[in-house]
Amino acid sequence: MMFVETIALFAALVSLLGTAAAAKDARHPVRRALSGALSGAAALGAVNLMAGYTGITIALNYATAFMAVVLGAPGVVTMLLLRAMLLLG
Repeated sequence: MMFVETIALFAALVSLLGTAAAAKDARHPVRRALSGALSGAAALGAVNLMAGYTGITIALNYATAFMAVVLGAPGVVTMLLLRAMLLLG
């Protein structure tokens, strides 16, 4: 495995553990985790549906899907802001 793939896998594991640690304090952790994942997937879909009006799309691949599901809507907003900054720069 290449060094970059190892770093990416480690970052994914750390973010997954952080999300699990945050969800365990909730009253219904599974419901909270699923609602966060669903809102992230819906936000990713909404960004791509609005691409005709905004001109900004987020490609659907393993990395973006992981960020949307694990981090939820804030992860999608972060990807959207990064994409907008890259288009302007």
